[in-house]
Parts: sequence; C-alpha cells; structure tokens
Amino acid sequence: MPIVTITVTKPKSREFKTQVLMAVHAALCTAGVDPRDRFHRVLELDADDFRFDASFPDVKTMRTSDFVLVEIQLGAGRSVKVKKDILAHLTHSLSQTGFDPENLMVVFQDIAWENWSPAGGRVPHG
Repeated sequence: MPIVTITVTKPKSREFKTQVLMAVHAALCTAGVDPRDRFHRVLELDADDFRFDASFPDVKTMRTSDFVLVEIQLGAGRSVKVKKDILAHLTHSLSQTGFDPENLMVVFQDIAWENWSPAGGRVPHG
C-alpha cells in the first residue's frame, strides 16, 4: 500500500502534476502494486517554502523550477532490485514526456506492516 507525495514549486499545471503522478503509479504497478492502490498527494509550495540545491550531489544538468521531490512510503520488505526497477521505469516514463530526470529526486520510506491501517482501524498484517 504505497503512499506517494510529490512536492513541487508553484505554479505547476494540472497536466504536469498528472504526468508525474501517472508515471509514479505506473512504475509502482510494474513492481506488483495493485492498480487500484492509489493514494497520492501533491504539495505545491512557494519557492520560499521549497528550497533545494541546483546541483547537489552529482546532478548532470542543473535542477530547475521543475524539480520534483517524490516520497514513496512502502510496506517493508521490498528489495533494492525492486526499488531500482521502480526508479528505472519512472525515469524512463518521465523522460518520454520531455521531463529531465535530473530534476527528479525519489526517497523510499519502508514502513513496517504493523504500522499500516488502511481502513476502519484494522491492521491487516499485524
């Protein structure tokens, strides 16, 4: 049950945000996530509230105002290989839309299964 948060600098078009979210979701689905398992949010912040370095640590092209921070909370246990596959699919999909993958930072957060309650206070894996 991944939870996805993307953070971007204002203003971003609905199309831009949708392209990023669709690419993230498609990448997760290729890793076995159920296509209905979609819990995504967008944080669109003023430049004063979202600060990032244009080149740290080894960016090949300078980050621009199109920089996107993607945070993906996943149930614990997914391998490094699965995460690399998600990243490869995501960067490929976004590059097909003209998005520079150097403007993308992804952070995976592994959450122990007993820390999820998807509805009604139930802990299905605890």
